[in-house]
Amino acid sequence: MKKSLALAGITVLVGSCLAATAASSSAAPPSPTSPRPDASAVSRADQVVKSRPGVIAAATGESYTAYSSKVDPGGAAHVRYTRTYQGLRVYGGDFVIHTKAGGAFAGSSVGLAGPLTLATTPKVSAAKAAKAATARFSGTVTGTGDAELFVDASTGRGRLAWETVVSGWAPDKQTPSRLHVISDALTGAYIGEFDEIETINGTGASVYSGSVTVDTTLSGSTYSMIDPSHGNGRTCDMNNGTSTCTTLTDADNAWGTGATSNRQSAAVDAHFGAATTFDYFKNVHGRNGIFGNGAGVPSRVHYGSAYVNAFWDGAQMTYGDGSGNARPLVSLDVAGHEMSHGVTEAVVSGGLTYSGESGGLNEATSDIFGSMVEFYANTTADAGDYDIGEKININGNGTPLRYMYNPTLDGSSHGCWSSSTNSVDVHYSSGPGNHFFFNLAEGTGATAYGTSPVCGSAPAVVGIGRAKAEKIWFRALDAYFTSNTRYVNTTTPANTSRAYTLSAATDLYGLCSTEYKTVQAAWTSVNVAGNDAACPTGNDHSVTVAPASAAVNPGGSTSATVTTAVTNGTAQTVTFSASGLPTGATATFSPTSVTAGGTATVTISTASTTPAGSYSVSVIGTSSVSTRSATFALTVNGPPGCTASNATDVTIPDNTTVESTVAINGCGRSASATSTVEVHIVHTYVGDLVVSLVAPDGSAYTLRNRTGGSADNIDATFTTNLSSEAADGTWRLRVQDAASADTGYINSWTLTL
Repeated sequence: MKKSLALAGITVLVGSCLAATAASSSAAPPSPTSPRPDASAVSRADQVVKSRPGVIAAATGESYTAYSSKVDPGGAAHVRYTRTYQGLRVYGGDFVIHTKAGGAFAGSSVGLAGPLTLATTPKVSAAKAAKAATARFSGTVTGTGDAELFVDASTGRGRLAWETVVSGWAPDKQTPSRLHVISDALTGAYIGEFDEIETINGTGASVYSGSVTVDTTLSGSTYSMIDPSHGNGRTCDMNNGTSTCTTLTDADNAWGTGATSNRQSAAVDAHFGAATTFDYFKNVHGRNGIFGNGAGVPSRVHYGSAYVNAFWDGAQMTYGDGSGNARPLVSLDVAGHEMSHGVTEAVVSGGLTYSGESGGLNEATSDIFGSMVEFYANTTADAGDYDIGEKININGNGTPLRYMYNPTLDGSSHGCWSSSTNSVDVHYSSGPGNHFFFNLAEGTGATAYGTSPVCGSAPAVVGIGRAKAEKIWFRALDAYFTSNTRYVNTTTPANTSRAYTLSAATDLYGLCSTEYKTVQAAWTSVNVAGNDAACPTGNDHSVTVAPASAAVNPGGSTSATVTTAVTNGTAQTVTFSASGLPTGATATFSPTSVTAGGTATVTISTASTTPAGSYSVSVIGTSSVSTRSATFALTVNGPPGCTASNATDVTIPDNTTVESTVAINGCGRSASATSTVEVHIVHTYVGDLVVSLVAPDGSAYTLRNRTGGSADNIDATFTTNLSSEAADGTWRLRVQDAASADTGYINSWTLTL
């Protein structure tokens, strides 16, 4: 369902429809079977966009479409949006809205430095832009697409531009190329380019991973390399050509010999790599495969003749056989690296821009997860390390492509950030990100994997281990990164990898936790500074609660675990209390106090008279020097039946949206086509008000839209067809005051389904 909402000239496209990936993305469009955004999360985020346009740098004439959502176990949500301006795609205009468990605004990730104000009439024709783009292609051109007019905001500020995609073959006549060329639509000046094809640059017996188990499919008496356990991922043989690929088959399900002379051996590596990468993201990060929808990844082996490369094209993996067709590029970290590009492209709308520092973060993400896949596989033949592509010998001298512990060892990568990092090839601007991750996981100085230097006079870093480091990086990518996130960003200082990994560390381990401080130190060690919030210097602690939400019937109770942690100094005694409880409810703690680092159980008990509704309860932990809290979202169900009321007053300030909730419990059917909403609102100018009913699935039904002029108060019953909605769940009466000067409050309302 897609609905249009207007606010001050801004249109918000809401609902659960996925937007097509922008043409300048290095990804294929999301699969039609990709998970749709959560309707309730999108509804809450839409309200933020409507009520707080400043947090996304909104401008008149813009539209926003929900691209994806992530809902944390505790109920907090993160919704990604794409943006158009005057009907034009805005590359770099994507943003993320973060909301707390109860729906309150928690922050935003935005790449724009301010609202867009540019004119949208080009002075250079599309034909001229396409001709100039074609001239920039190195190799054999097979086709040039129509130039697309769009807003290039990859720097944080918008400019009118043309994007032209030129397709063909690279000079080696084997590597496919889809070159995106960007030019200024007012002057014709060249802005930049990137290639959509991301290359590595340069029981079965596998070539690199030793004896491994691979999942195959049996049909009759023939086994095929189609993996039923990993989304039917298929491995096929290109027969050293560039067009036809034949699925590998076998009679006894014993594949390969470990020698490159057996064509199955390289296929075992590729098949094993695809399955292991799928399992890594699923089991470590909770992502359902590369694309997020459970689909497997096709793998093509023996591509081209003496093809010294491997590439990801947005939908599948392709591996060459290396120099003399004797060194196939199918090592585990290469497979994990390339398929991690697919994760980045699917998670961040438009992907991380494949140039400059954003492109470096894109490559670093793939190096990081490629290495983590290698550790996850835990094979003796290809043990985990922080060397990239060490098995494939693409340099011809036994050295790896990149060294995460000291990126400068390859002779080109940046090990420390500098003002020139944004100007080098993305495989070299990946260096600060790779170096950061190594220092975060393993620490600086001499390690089991190599010696990691610090930049300048930065202090040494003690690592927190791979398990925590990989969680922090994925969380930052999944919930915070935008398409133009950089290491250092003077245009939008909050849109940086340092800021977002600190947000991720806060989410996972707490503000100013050891992990948080190590993220700070690891970025400092590679010369990436930031304007981080100061951590306390005295004794301090954190409080978390799990689960972070529950629903109870009146008279019932629910329990949760309250966990404390030392965030600075030494452990203090923490005493518990609660606030924000509904009428008749109490909270008891066992024990009533702990030494920071300990846990307790909170039990919230309601009375039979406790009003139905949703409540944000603060679970508070107080020491002699500080008070910290966590939020618990409590829903009190209404009495069994299909009617519920809420008589708790809710103030309606100027230019603000508020909500009042009721919970239908035990109705056990769909709502009626003649459902009624009885509303009583006290207000001195009802023409200011937009009144809507929001169903449990997030669907909104407008009851009244700024009618009634200067009349006082709303006392009315609205009949609404709600037959498509399940009755049971939490319903919300949403009231938006869309003008200044007059205020009021929701007095009471009753929903009858």
